[in-house]
Amino acid sequence: MPVLFQSARVCALLFACLVSVQAVAQAGGAEKTLRVAYLEFPPLSYQAADGTPAGSFIELTRKVVAEAGYQPDFIYLPVSRVYLYLINGTIDVWPGVTEVPRLEGEVLETWVSPFPLQLSVWYREGTPPLEHFDQLQGKRVIVIGGYTYGGLLGWLERKSGIRLTEAPNHRSAVDMLKRKRGDYLLDYRAPVQEILNGDAGNIVHESEVRTRNTAWLFSLANPRAAILRNEFDDAYLRLVEKGKVPPVRELTGSYVIPGFPEYLR
Repeated sequence: MPVLFQSARVCALLFACLVSVQAVAQAGGAEKTLRVAYLEFPPLSYQAADGTPAGSFIELTRKVVAEAGYQPDFIYLPVSRVYLYLINGTIDVWPGVTEVPRLEGEVLETWVSPFPLQLSVWYREGTPPLEHFDQLQGKRVIVIGGYTYGGLLGWLERKSGIRLTEAPNHRSAVDMLKRKRGDYLLDYRAPVQEILNGDAGNIVHESEVRTRNTAWLFSLANPRAAILRNEFDDAYLRLVEKGKVPPVRELTGSYVIPGFPEYLR
């Protein structure tokens, strides 16, 4: 009986150790998984037909996440939900744009910026190109629902002479412009060019408005935000040395259309 009792105790201890090791491994795996938000912004980020995340910014994010020693858990969201989830900590990081007014004091941005992002005004053939922001007075401007355009939306909303029309997404916005449901469309170059590519009868043209910068934004609701930001910056620099990502950009003054609100420059 004593032998059997001792054997049972040994088995129980071994089982307890196994469970403990497994729990630690699972906890460590959870710590090594990053919840990454992404939105519909082709060709930089979008949800493919099979439901998987795709796009050039997504692939770049995969490389940096792996180099930093993490596994990505991509979550497809509308832009307004991205902001909310960064604020409350539901997501850890978003490959997006810098200086979003709603996220001020809520996120840490990486020092590295992989590429610039061009904000433009789009117009139909026969409509004058936008050469000064004052030309929007008395016009109907199509905007994308959920986008703040770096605070520019608030400025437009306060201008009594500018009428705003909201579109649910980039493709709908381009269709609205073509159907004359607005005089101008405020949208970023990358997704609009993706929609217009291959359109032999394209009647939509572009005026540049402002250049913005991309970065990885980390939720300050995560206590490890500063550590994660540093790990991402270091990982990106290592990948640059290996020639696997674009070189580090020197952030200098960028183009802004005349008449653009001074406090938003």
